[in-house]
Amino acid sequence: MSKTTRPAGNLWLAEELWKLNAIDFGDFTLGRTAVHSPIYVNLRRLISNPKALSRCARIIKDELETLLSMRNPHVQPFSVVAGVPFGGLHVATAFSLAVSTPMIYIHPPATDKADVIEGIYVRGQTCLIIDDLITGGGSILQTAATLSEAGLVVRDAVTLLDRQEGGRAALKAAGINLVAILTLEQIATYLMSAGHIEEEWYRRTMAYIESRNGG
Repeated sequence: MSKTTRPAGNLWLAEELWKLNAIDFGDFTLGRTAVHSPIYVNLRRLISNPKALSRCARIIKDELETLLSMRNPHVQPFSVVAGVPFGGLHVATAFSLAVSTPMIYIHPPATDKADVIEGIYVRGQTCLIIDDLITGGGSILQTAATLSEAGLVVRDAVTLLDRQEGGRAALKAAGINLVAILTLEQIATYLMSAGHIEEEWYRRTMAYIESRNGG
C-alpha cells in the first residue's frame, strides 16, 4: 500500500495504533486469559493523540446510531455510559463528551471501593458499558454485575478492539450484546497488507486466534 493511501473504514485506528507504537509482536501473557499471545495492543496509548481519541468517540457514536436506526435495532437506547477502568475510562470519557451523555464508573477490583459507583444515576436507567478492548469478557461482565446490583439495566457493551478470545460469546451468554470497532484479525491483516509486519507474524496471529476459538 502506498504511503498516500488512507486506510479504509475503521482501519485508520489500526494505522494510528501502529504510529503510536501501541502494537507489539512477541510472546505475551495478558492477564488470566491471553497466554502466549503473539500480539499485544495497548489502546491506552491513544491518550497521547487527543485527535485520534476524539475520532474514536465519533466512530462509536456513528456505529451506535447506525445500529439503533435499523428496523430491528441491534442495540438498545441508553441514558448513561459506564467506563471500565482503566483503559475504558479514557474512551468512555471521550464518548460521553461527544454525545453529551452522563458517565459513571466503578472502582477497579481489589480496591477499597471496588463496588462503589462514581457518578449520578437512577435505578432503572439503561447503561452502555465502554471498554478499550475485550479478551475473555471478565472485566465487562464484572462491571455489568455490579451495575445490575445497583438497579441499572445493561444490554450492550462497546469496545474498540475484540481480541476474539471468547469475550463476545461470554457476553452473549449473559444477555449482553457486544459492538466492536475492530477485531484482532482485522488489525493483523491490515498491518501485513500495509507492509508494517512480516507474513510470519500475521500467520502466528491467525493461528493464535484460531486456537483460542477451538480451531
